[in-house]
Amino acid sequence: MPTNHVGQRQTVQRTAIMDAIEAADGPLTVNQIHLQALATTPNLGVATVYRTVRLLLDSGDIHAVVLPDGQLRYEAANLGHHHHFRCNVCHLVYDLPGCMMPIPNGTSLPNGFRVEGHEITLYGTCPKCEGKD
Repeated sequence: MPTNHVGQRQTVQRTAIMDAIEAADGPLTVNQIHLQALATTPNLGVATVYRTVRLLLDSGDIHAVVLPDGQLRYEAANLGHHHHFRCNVCHLVYDLPGCMMPIPNGTSLPNGFRVEGHEITLYGTCPKCEGKD
């Protein structure tokens, strides 16, 4: 089997897990990754998902996203800077393209503070839930 850039064997399970993460509309929890990957790998165990997520984090292929609700989610690392939308009805999280709030250089901050990044999560109702009665 081929190996990835970390030197780990590229297994069917790892491929299914990475495919699930890359196909998602937003960051996924481990349980959501597991459910998505089960569609192509029926015998996939959740412990394998946890181990593979750790390997993918260590290799830099994915990164963790912590939303204000505290639930850890994962998404592909190659998405660039973007923000998220969390539906208050179905609780799914979606990626929003680009940055809604660029922070210009020279932003007025208290002395000694330096901005290195920011995250924004918007809350509301997604289109799927908006149409429900």
